Amino acid sequence: MLAWSGWLPYERGTWLMEVAPALLLLPVLVLTHRRFPLTTLLYALIFLHGCVLLLGGAYTYARVPAGFWLQDWLGLARNPYDRVGHLFQGFVPALAAREVLLRGNYVRTRAMLNFLVVCVVLAVSACYEFIEWGAAEALWQGADAFLGTQGDPWDTQWDMFCALIGALVALASCSRWHDRQLASLGAARELARQRRA
Repeated sequence: MLAWSGWLPYERGTWLMEVAPALLLLPVLVLTHRRFPLTTLLYALIFLHGCVLLLGGAYTYARVPAGFWLQDWLGLARNPYDRVGHLFQGFVPALAAREVLLRGNYVRTRAMLNFLVVCVVLAVSACYEFIEWGAAEALWQGADAFLGTQGDPWDTQWDMFCALIGALVALASCSRWHDRQLASLGAARELARQRRA
């Protein structure tokens, strides 16, 4: 997918900015796989999120064909693919934060866990918006494709709202599945520890 995305992107500089999170995260996942393996669910979601980023990078978010299909199907005034990206930007980091918080025993109650997960997602989303702002300042007009605002003055707020919705949906739909995978991962780690001893 990375090779396809980078083969002939719409605009090379925009492609690099859009796929940078995937390019930065991949080596981290490879280097930490043995010491801190993640659940299969989280790895699968990270892969899907990477695909969303790579597709957005290849076309720029405002030109992704799947976004035009959604635009026509839903009768929207703009290509909503960047909204899909920001839903993933909430969904996947929510489960990543949840996994780190649970495995590190950093919280005692589920209510506090869910609150902190949503806080982490909103912080990640806000930081990403700061990066977009910095790119817009540095590149001026050249940042239009990266920003993907499509003339929407409320794009930043919509982006963060979509990340919030993604986080809430992830918590509501995946928490039990995630708990089961965390339990299996813990049992597998314990078995491996006993074998080494």
